[in-house]
Amino acid sequence: MDLIINLIVYLVVFGLIWWLVSMLPLPAPVAQIVRVLFIILLILIVLSVFGIIPGGYLPPIRL
Repeated sequence: MDLIINLIVYLVVFGLIWWLVSMLPLPAPVAQIVRVLFIILLILIVLSVFGIIPGGYLPPIRL
C-alpha cells in the first residue's frame, strides 16, 4: 500500500512540474528535448518505485 501512495505522490509532483515547464515559452527544438527528458524521468520514477532499478535518488515519502 505504501508503494502505491509513493507512486501517486511522485506522479502528482511530476505532473505539476511538467505542467509548469510546459507553460514556459521555449523554442520548438528545446521543447522537444525537454519533453524527451521528462519522459525518460517518468520511466525512471516508475521503474525505481517498483524496485526494478535502484532508486536511491528518490527520497522515501512518509505520511
